[in-house]
Amino acid sequence: MADAIVSRLGQVNGAGDTDALFLKVFSGEVLTSFEQNTVMMDKHQVRTITNGKSASFPVLGRAEAEYHTPGAQITGGKLKHAERVISIDDLLISPQFIANIDEAKNHYDVRSVYSGEMGRKLGQTLDKHLLQLGCLAAREAKTIDDADQFGGTEIYTGAATVPSGDDLADMAFDAAQIFDEKDVADDDQRYLFVRPQEFYAMARSTKILNRDWGGEGSYAGGNVIRVAGLTIVKTNNLPSGNIASGTVAAGTNAKYAGDFTSTVGLMMHPSAIGTVKLLDLGMESEYQISRQGTLMVAKYALGSGILRPESAIELKTGTG
Repeated sequence: MADAIVSRLGQVNGAGDTDALFLKVFSGEVLTSFEQNTVMMDKHQVRTITNGKSASFPVLGRAEAEYHTPGAQITGGKLKHAERVISIDDLLISPQFIANIDEAKNHYDVRSVYSGEMGRKLGQTLDKHLLQLGCLAAREAKTIDDADQFGGTEIYTGAATVPSGDDLADMAFDAAQIFDEKDVADDDQRYLFVRPQEFYAMARSTKILNRDWGGEGSYAGGNVIRVAGLTIVKTNNLPSGNIASGTVAAGTNAKYAGDFTSTVGLMMHPSAIGTVKLLDLGMESEYQISRQGTLMVAKYALGSGILRPESAIELKTGTG
């Protein structure tokens, strides 16, 4: 009897590695899940480097102006410079090992489920670190010591309870005014990040929804589009509680640690924080004969840091 002609699903054009396409499917599922579970990636500054452990971001002060007396020599002016150095964190990985025997017994494709969870975890971890960093930027002093330069800002509700939707709307207008006074760019990239509780409180606010007052949103749809020129972003990753140095993952130098017990929102422009990528999101899969299973690893190597504190405002309960 002749041998069967096997159509190898993992080969490219019927030749080469029999698992070549399987890894690509796995990679695509991780990438899709990662992108779906991060709201911060396109809302801050990102730079990619090919080697090294850190990158420097220049910070410039404002130029001077003066009246000229006819005939007087023009000698130039002084523009202050500073820099913010962002270091790469250790490699962040999300590994899974699938035993052959378990995969054979299972009645559904477990690899697609695992790859989705791996991408989701990496995306959520990145978002948490960036939102923690945004809140810390709001507590930071100014980078340039000129009189017309500013640090971050913390706005308090004046009460220990969670603010109402109307109170949050008032705080958003106060924050927008502060951004204007600090000359933070008003370029449709001002964002207000809130948890679902605060988001839906704002969705019920008549101040926001009443179109006679220029409100945007939908009571029926339970959504808020913009308040005071801010794009509202709902996220479960806004920090809460006291995230001490010992509870932040090793390899981050504890730079994302802080007490976020009273945090109810973060208003931020992309210029507030930055990320340096050394290794973008990558995926690997290897069948291990000695263990009779497949090891799958999703990973990236990047680091984030504060750039311009004046571009971040933290909304908090209490009186400060």
